[in-house]
Amino acid sequence: MYVCLCEGVTDNQIRDAIFEGCCSYRDVRAALGVAGQCGKCACLAKQVVRETLGEVQSSQAASAYPGSFVAA
Repeated sequence: MYVCLCEGVTDNQIRDAIFEGCCSYRDVRAALGVAGQCGKCACLAKQVVRETLGEVQSSQAASAYPGSFVAA
């Protein structure tokens, strides 16, 4: 879905920017130009960033601790 109509930025582009190294809304805004014109998309863009960063952090935490740990 389109998040920023002014710049033509979709939620998938925001997610891709995070997967490619953006670590904050500020980084995404600099990379994609989100909320650079009218600013009406800022709340939705921030929500997509928060959700995606949460998913990334959860997946990193899950992979850091394998479930098959056996104490010797």
